[in-house]
Amino acid sequence: MRRFLRENSLSLVFFAFFVAAVSGQAFAGWHDFNDQAIAHHETTISLGRYLTSSSFGNALLENWQSEFLAVGSMAALSIYLRQRGSPESKPVGAPHDATGSRADAPAPKRPAP
Repeated sequence: MRRFLRENSLSLVFFAFFVAAVSGQAFAGWHDFNDQAIAHHETTISLGRYLTSSSFGNALLENWQSEFLAVGSMAALSIYLRQRGSPESKPVGAPHDATGSRADAPAPKRPAP
C-alpha cells in the first residue's frame, strides 16, 4: 500500500484537488441556486436534485471549458513559441528541433523495479 501511494502520489493529489474543486463548485452553486429561488419566491431544491440539474451541468462545463482552453493553449503554443528564461521553453536562439536540455544536466533516474 505504501509503495502504491508513493508511486501514484501525483495522480492521487490531483484527483483529490479535482474532487475538492467539483465539491466546492457543487455546494456554492447549490446555495446560489437556492438563494435565487428564494429571491424570486420559488421553492428550493435538494443538493441531489441540483447535481442532476442542467444548471449544475452548465456551470461545470463552462468552468472546465475555460480551464482546458487555458491549459491546452499553453501546451500547444509552447511547442512553437519561445520565452527567454522559461524552463518550459526551448532556448531562444536554438533551432526549432532543439530540445532545450542542457549538456551539464544530470541524466534522468530510472525507477527501481
